[in-house]
Amino acid sequence: MRRLLPLPASDDVDLDAAYWVEDPGRQHVRGVMIASADGAAQAGGRAGGLAGPADVELFARLRAHADVLLVGASTVRVERYGGDRPSEQRRAWRRTRGLADAPPIAVVTRSCALDPTGPLFTDNLTRPLVITCAAAPAERVAALEDRAEVISVGDRDVDLPAALDRLADRGLRRVSCEGGPSLLAQLAAAGRLDELSLTVSPLLLAGIAIRVLDGALLDPPARLQLVHVLEDDGFLFLRYRREPASSAEHPAGAAGTGTP
Repeated sequence: MRRLLPLPASDDVDLDAAYWVEDPGRQHVRGVMIASADGAAQAGGRAGGLAGPADVELFARLRAHADVLLVGASTVRVERYGGDRPSEQRRAWRRTRGLADAPPIAVVTRSCALDPTGPLFTDNLTRPLVITCAAAPAERVAALEDRAEVISVGDRDVDLPAALDRLADRGLRRVSCEGGPSLLAQLAAAGRLDELSLTVSPLLLAGIAIRVLDGALLDPPARLQLVHVLEDDGFLFLRYRREPASSAEHPAGAAGTGTP
């Protein structure tokens, strides 16, 4: 992988150094997404259909940088999520930085329509978290409680800022949100998305496609600062930081999520 920006360009990139967030002092939320060159966030119904070897490697590195992986229930189902299992080398790398061997996966779901016998709940190193709300069906909550820790925030919908605060209270400050686009849009609308790691896949799909953020229009738009541009085999790896938002940018009530 080579660095195109900032200049001077380099053919020798230390991915850990390029993406590591030193003690953020507060909770830091990173979105990790991929899109085709014409803006589609999925190919064949899955984000994984856009990926290549370098993107898979970066995805694993960014997981290794996180205290917790935040993901929507639809993404868990579509991408067939299992628990994160870092290599022994990456586990050792995490330990030297004060991180647990593997980050837990925190699933955001209003309905708790998740399979408790699926790999997310049965094949993991760290017990997953299920973030839901009071309106979730009690029988579904009960079915998950043996396999995960269930956190309820909000009444009819998940209160996403409150959920993030609950994670921060547990010391989970480096949050890596792996989608889907609806959840990422909710984070952006709530003013809780600090940066975006976006892979641009060298594919054209056309047709009707979902984008990396799928939600209500951000008004005003969230402005981003470009940190770097990396490249490998035609894939571009863009790291953006979000510019500080004014208090008026996000109206009250924008925080709820309808993640099913």
